[in-house]
Amino acid sequence: MSERMTAGLAVSALEMAWSRGYVAGGAIFHSDRGSQYTSRALAEWAAAHDVRLSVGRTGSCHDNAVAESFFATLKNEMCSLRGWATRAEARHAVVEFIEAYYNRQRPHSTIGYQIPAERMEAFMSRMETALAGDEGPRGEVPLAA
Repeated sequence: MSERMTAGLAVSALEMAWSRGYVAGGAIFHSDRGSQYTSRALAEWAAAHDVRLSVGRTGSCHDNAVAESFFATLKNEMCSLRGWATRAEARHAVVEFIEAYYNRQRPHSTIGYQIPAERMEAFMSRMETALAGDEGPRGEVPLAA
């Protein structure tokens, strides 16, 4: 979170996600056409990390529907309920909402009403199995644990 939406903020957010294993080479980063997302700094970071940048069509909210839905949820289920005296308090509340509730308790319709942390854990488990060579009889990796 920042007072301004800059390319540096976008790069920092992606770098943080990359360092935690939430973004890997071959990923597609989809955004709107904001200057922070079409910047040279972000393009250079993406190229260095094998991340493909994708921007939505002008005037189309459907290209970024999942992100738009997230921000609507954040506003409706957290931000509209109260105010904060300082930016630091607001930042803490947003991080708490995302990390403790949104990612770990709230089912998401875009992933079949599963909880994101559980879905990610299952994905990582499948990847570890695949990388370890524990494949099925036809070279398949089990889809669910």
